[in-house]
Amino acid sequence: MKELWEHFLESLKSLNEELLTWIDDFVRSLPNIALAIVVTVLGYLFSRVVKKYFSKALSRFSKNLTVNRLLANITTAGFMLLVLFLVLSILNLERALQSLLATAGVAGLVIGLALQEPIINFLSGVIMSTRVYFKVGDLVETNGYLGIIDNINLRSTVLHNFQGQEVVLPNKVVLQNPFINYTVSRQRQVEIVCGISYGDDLEKVKNVSIAAIKDKVAYDVKKPVEFFFTDFGDSSINFLLRFWLKDTQQLTFLEIRHTAIVALKKAFDENSITIPFPIRTLDFGIKGGVPIGKAWDKKE
Repeated sequence: MKELWEHFLESLKSLNEELLTWIDDFVRSLPNIALAIVVTVLGYLFSRVVKKYFSKALSRFSKNLTVNRLLANITTAGFMLLVLFLVLSILNLERALQSLLATAGVAGLVIGLALQEPIINFLSGVIMSTRVYFKVGDLVETNGYLGIIDNINLRSTVLHNFQGQEVVLPNKVVLQNPFINYTVSRQRQVEIVCGISYGDDLEKVKNVSIAAIKDKVAYDVKKPVEFFFTDFGDSSINFLLRFWLKDTQQLTFLEIRHTAIVALKKAFDENSITIPFPIRTLDFGIKGGVPIGKAWDKKE
């Protein structure tokens, strides 16, 4: 019983000494704790200033409010992370700081590998928002698709094509591949490919074709109508006719191309120029051999 009591007293004494040590360490750490609190408060207040001025700076380069806010929040979070590291250092918690950095590094690597594709699309969206390549409502052609831009977000670009469907393209493929913005260029070219008979006068065909476009089609008169014979086809001599439009709208493009085809056909009919049908010649004989229908001599 006496030994048990003595053991109890020893435990109380050890606990008291430990508490006194903690209190002593706490008292000695009070200046550091106070400094850490001051740094935290000042860091928070300063982060709001950083966010405000960073947002204003971004607005000079990008009109995308969603991207601007996101980048401002990321910058603010990074600044507060630096404040956290500074506070841990002031409180002499280097081990906790090292563990936090190691954990953050491993977590960042794992997340980066797992979300590689979304991250690339996100960064592409950020780049596209800071550089005015195109905007909602523009007529563009990219990755084999032609349509009007409906939406641009941080992951994808949405086109509305002329078949009434929505085409969702990851920002990465839009940024990495060539595209044409007809709205920004403010001009568009119409190309018509056709063929005429081998018996027609080629110079006459050229003059009649150019005159038909100039007389019947509303094209950009500041640029010439261009006509080129391209190749000898199976049943026709083919040519390329092209001219420019001021209006880039798809409906205008289709209407003017329609008008140009009708004008060409009418001009060819009036000038006896033939657009030939495909012709196939069947040879029922054997060149250098015995014609079909002649019997072979049989030798017994």
